[in-house]
Amino acid sequence: MATTATTGGTGGTAALSPGARARALVAMGEDELDVLVVGGGVVGGGAALDAATRGLAVGIVEARDWASGTSSRSSKLIHGGLRYLEMLDFRLVAEALGERGLLLRYLAPHLVRPVPFLYPLTHRIWERPYVGAGVLMYDAMAAASGTTGGLPHHRHLLKRQALREAPALRSDALVGAVQYWDAQVDDARHTMSLVRTAVSYGALAANRTRVDRFLRQGERVVGAVVTDLETGDETEVRARQVINATGVWTDETQAMAGTRGQFHVRASKGVHLLVPRDRINSRTGLILRTEKSVLFVIPWGRHWIIGTTDTDWTLDKAHPALSSEDVAYLLEHVNAVLTTPLAPEDVEGVYAGLRPLLSGEAAETSKLSREHLVAHPVPGLVVVAGGKYTTYRVMAKDAVDEAARGLDEKVPECATERVPLVGADGYSALWNSRHRLAADSGLHVARIEHLLNRYGSLIHELLALVADDASLGEPLPSSDDYLRVEAVYAVTHEGARHLEDVLARRTRISIESWDRGVDAARTVAELMAPHLGWDRAHQDREVDHYEKRVAAEREAQLQPDDRTADAVRLGAPDIVPVGGP
Repeated sequence: MATTATTGGTGGTAALSPGARARALVAMGEDELDVLVVGGGVVGGGAALDAATRGLAVGIVEARDWASGTSSRSSKLIHGGLRYLEMLDFRLVAEALGERGLLLRYLAPHLVRPVPFLYPLTHRIWERPYVGAGVLMYDAMAAASGTTGGLPHHRHLLKRQALREAPALRSDALVGAVQYWDAQVDDARHTMSLVRTAVSYGALAANRTRVDRFLRQGERVVGAVVTDLETGDETEVRARQVINATGVWTDETQAMAGTRGQFHVRASKGVHLLVPRDRINSRTGLILRTEKSVLFVIPWGRHWIIGTTDTDWTLDKAHPALSSEDVAYLLEHVNAVLTTPLAPEDVEGVYAGLRPLLSGEAAETSKLSREHLVAHPVPGLVVVAGGKYTTYRVMAKDAVDEAARGLDEKVPECATERVPLVGADGYSALWNSRHRLAADSGLHVARIEHLLNRYGSLIHELLALVADDASLGEPLPSSDDYLRVEAVYAVTHEGARHLEDVLARRTRISIESWDRGVDAARTVAELMAPHLGWDRAHQDREVDHYEKRVAAEREAQLQPDDRTADAVRLGAPDIVPVGGP
């Protein structure tokens, strides 16, 4: 077993700083790794953490930014998948409910929190016992896992009780309701935190780093040639096992190994809209049946998230575009139950993500659940694909287990169910002390609560920056929920390399502000500049790129279909051209 390249190895708060990234790329080229993870989404980040906490020498690379694909564009739910009960997939639901409880209570209590949902009943007599039995089983399976996360039990509501919970509902849209609890997460922050936690246990991590080709010895994959997209420098990274965790890019990455693979991944587009919280008068989220699946109305800070769709996508994978047809579909279905319908003008933010769905499974593929698959198509290369966000840890475990079988020595068992993410330890105690933190820091208690729910016990690192420069405690322009210090911290501790990384993923300004972050862009670029060595011309380029991205997204949103929307969205090129998978 190779020696782990340590940057904190005791579960400390290692930073994803510009310097740490540069050192990681150098270190990856010096000593052979046990495992190289390709792909910086939630499964890749989970695999890096899993391998690092088994004592393996680990590297992880991502061609764009951490969570820049599917893992920042989900419905932001941590849930068992109530609809899978109807499909009689009890194992998948039980697995996901167990993971939900772990995240809520132990792994990431600062990032994952309970959220109530109201299920309106529209048929008398038969529907209440049918839905009630399903939700009862849902709660019972969570309890059986031993990790309920402390969520309340479901409850049955009469029509008048349901309308008190959600006055926005039309009286004729329901005859009663069932309310149950699930959980939600800021997916991009959670994924970045996985990578950062992996680094604290010795993993080497570099975003904006593309795999150009795999290294081979005969049929065996023995590493990869990677390019630092910021400098153009190439590095040969030797690894005893490579894990391909590239989601919707799985087929393209697999092709570099000269294998057709044992399964294929197709992309399904899911669209979400954000509307201001005051546009829907409700104290609870909603789950609504559609002709195809279900529609969620999810509370999200000052907003509601409305989603999602499920349509095949064969166009650009990096920037799936949202069309006027998508907006109309979601508004039509949610307006069917609202007393005051939403108009397109009420839509404040939008985003679209691609879910990696499995197809063309071969008989020799190791099927580990209905939703994800792991294969070893050639020696030295493990492929993991499919799955759902909630069960990322199980997918990561299965992938590392498969990689471990290709190593010569005995590898310890998975430990990640006992490894809290950075910021989790001490969160509850700090939440109880939030008024004292506010008094000591001079920030309003609402600001402290905001920071605790994003950084947990790492809040001290941000408050130290504010203590050194009080101006960092001020809010960003037209984005009052976020402080200036968060833009600085995103660069110095969280791996942000570009303006878009901060506005779209380290914060969610790009979907939560009416102007989608345009007003804050210049200020954020100026805050980032000294930490990344940007001169004024570089700042101008970053701001110009971001403004063009927003303009292209707005224009795409007006197009009638996927193809025209995609063409318009591609009019705004990436700040760092990626190419390849």
